[in-house]
This record gives sequence, structure tokens and C-alpha cells, in this order.
Amino acid sequence: MKTFRFLDFSVYIRARALYKEVLRVTELMRDFALKDQARRAALSIILNIAEGSAKKSDREFSRFLQIALGSVNELYACLDAMKENKLVSESNFRRLEIECEEIAKQLGGFSKKLRVNC
Repeated sequence: MKTFRFLDFSVYIRARALYKEVLRVTELMRDFALKDQARRAALSIILNIAEGSAKKSDREFSRFLQIALGSVNELYACLDAMKENKLVSESNFRRLEIECEEIAKQLGGFSKKLRVNC
């Protein structure tokens, strides 16, 4: 078995790209609390996928994927606040919104598949 199997998961790869994009979009943002929270939520997605993949059971892994899904929702709430306060352009918001939706779907499907195997 591969030591760091999460590196091959498409949802991990996509979440890592989302984190990079969140870093880029928030780089010049002056609302430091919101900037930091969005960055931490985006990072939490990839970290929970990675940590969960090392667990001994599918049930435990599924729990970490659910936590990652919570972080996607947290990130989306940050993006919504940024949009409301005109801290992010409409085009950047829409692109990040689509990525959050897709990652949420992937996490939900992955978690469901793991729970079926329990």
C-alpha cells in the first residue's frame, strides 16, 4: 500500500488547487481576519483528506471527509462574505464557488462510498 495514498485522490488534487487559488485571490485583501479564515478553511480541506486517508477504517476516513466537507462550507461562507463586501470580484467568486460545489460533491460521494463499505 502506498504511504501517502491521498496524493492520488482527485478530490485532494482539486482541493490543493483550490487552496492555491484562494491564496492568490486573497493576497491583497486588507480584511485580515476574513483572509486568514478563508485560507485556513481551504487548507483544512486538504489536511483532513490527508489525515483521514491514514486512518485504519473506512468509517474513520469517512468522518474526516465529512470534516473536510464542513471546511468547504466554511470557505464558501467566507467567499460569500467577501462578495457581499466587495472584497472579491464577481468572476473570482463565481470560479471559486464552482470549485467549492464540485469538491463538495466529490467529498460527499467519496464519503458515501466509504460508508457503504463499512
